[in-house]
Amino acid sequence: MKVHFTARGHPNILATHKSTIEITKAADLSLEGDCILGVEADFSLEQLQPLLRHKRIQVALEVEGMREIIHAKVNLHFRDTKEIVIRKTAFLSERTLGIQADKAAKDLSRAFVRKLKNPDAVLRVEVSADSVTLF
Repeated sequence: MKVHFTARGHPNILATHKSTIEITKAADLSLEGDCILGVEADFSLEQLQPLLRHKRIQVALEVEGMREIIHAKVNLHFRDTKEIVIRKTAFLSERTLGIQADKAAKDLSRAFVRKLKNPDAVLRVEVSADSVTLF
C-alpha cells in the first residue's frame, strides 16, 4: 500500500528540529516551525488511514531529483487532517503518524533542505507500508 501527495517549499523552512519532521496544509510558515518541510500539503486523512494497520511505514521525500527516506513505527491514534508529524521519540498525539523514526529534520541533507526553501519547489511524498505484517 502506498499513498502519494505533495507539498510546497517555503523560504522559512529551516529543518533544524532534533526530533521531529512535519508536513502541513497551512500556507504560511514562521521561523518557529523548525521541523516543517513543506506547506500546502494535499494529503487526506482517509487515504492515510489504511496505513495504520501496519506496524511500520517508510516515508520517501523527493524534491528536484534529491531523495530522503525515513522509517518509523506507526501510531495507531493518528487522526489529524491538517498536519503529519514524524518523531524520533515515542511521543504520541493525534498529529503523529510515525514514532521512533530513524531521522528528524536536522538529519536531512542540507542540500535537500536548501531546495525546500524555494516557494516554487514541489515536495513529493510517498508513504508506504514498510512491512506486510498487519496487527
